[in-house]
Amino acid sequence: MPSYEYRCLECHKRVSIYQTYEEYGNISVRCPYCDSPDLKRIIVRVRFARSEESRLESLADPSSWADFDDQDPRSMARMLRKMGQEMGEEMPTEFDEVIGRLDAGESPEDIEKSMPELGGVGDDL
Repeated sequence: MPSYEYRCLECHKRVSIYQTYEEYGNISVRCPYCDSPDLKRIIVRVRFARSEESRLESLADPSSWADFDDQDPRSMARMLRKMGQEMGEEMPTEFDEVIGRLDAGESPEDIEKSMPELGGVGDDL
């Protein structure tokens, strides 16, 4: 059964509502939190299944890394974000923190020093 995403205009929560194709648009939906009928449909990113091999092949394509500069933290953030998206898996919160700090221009070395739990401190990469 497909899941449809809505934002409740009363309590402002995002909700997923499961409906059959026949039900969608024909049966009114209500917020499961506040019971309001005032829901607005949210169009979410569509995901499709790809094999691990296909994802790795797209990462290995040299043309997709033409603008990568390993001396620029912002370029590294773009590369890491793209790799995370291509892998199609939920990344840990530390991943988002590192990307945010790289986006802000912080050096990878400084990030490593302040986050020793990530490993790699003192390792040659």
